[in-house]
Amino acid sequence: MSRPSSPHFGKTGAADTLSGGPRRRRGLRTGAPLPLLLPALIGLAFLVLPLVALLLRAPWRSMPDLLTSTEVWQALQLSLLCATAATAVSLVIGVPLAWLLARVEFPGRGLVRALVTLPLVLPPVVGGVALLMALGRNGVVGKWLDSWFGVTLPFTTTGVVIAEAFVAMPFLVISVEGTLRAADPRYEEAATTLGASRFTAFRRVTLPLIAPGIAAGAVLAWARALGEFGATITFAGNFPGRTQTMPLAVYLALQNDPEAAIALSLVLLAVSIAVLAGLRDRWMTTS
Repeated sequence: MSRPSSPHFGKTGAADTLSGGPRRRRGLRTGAPLPLLLPALIGLAFLVLPLVALLLRAPWRSMPDLLTSTEVWQALQLSLLCATAATAVSLVIGVPLAWLLARVEFPGRGLVRALVTLPLVLPPVVGGVALLMALGRNGVVGKWLDSWFGVTLPFTTTGVVIAEAFVAMPFLVISVEGTLRAADPRYEEAATTLGASRFTAFRRVTLPLIAPGIAAGAVLAWARALGEFGATITFAGNFPGRTQTMPLAVYLALQNDPEAAIALSLVLLAVSIAVLAGLRDRWMTTS
């Protein structure tokens, strides 16, 4: 008996028959039962409502004066400078660390990976206390830096960079490690068989392959460093013009000038939206 000819048979005929055809399949994807739709809408409102309230309460008329004040510009410039420096530090030491975790087998690699990602879940204030215990004047390493080289890191601009790099670098490491695991290692192996050293293969072959992952991780690390508060105020303090970044300025302004706090918050909100817009093609699309 010959198979009946039908446009629904072929490559997708069986699947369409079992699922009720393409139209029903699309309906199942777009439809939502009420017990799921209602909490989903509540969750959406819970996340969006505070941002809408921030926009509604913003002092739009006095915004130019608030954003052009000396204190705001000092905090903004310091935030941009420190976040960029923290991202640079993360790139220099984070990319090799990601390569080590992705390409080298060694005992305890799982533990090392857990320690690297620990700042993601560690309360930032605890991270600041840990930095003080390690790099403070009486810290495990800080006392030797002070006695041997006269270097004091806490409550300095360098301390801000260190605190931001501590909390931001795991974002870069995770992004780069994931990209390295997805990249085919046979390209590196081919380069080494042709006489290239491991470092040359990494520089000439691996880096171009994982460049999008490095860029995405760097943007995430920069955004995280820009918004860091807890570790910064604990390790570096809150000194205007020296360690007072934008989040610290928001916290201080909220006590004395709520309108200025809202204006500063909107600046950070705009930066966050810009970061998400820049990463949407990488992480916010479906196949």
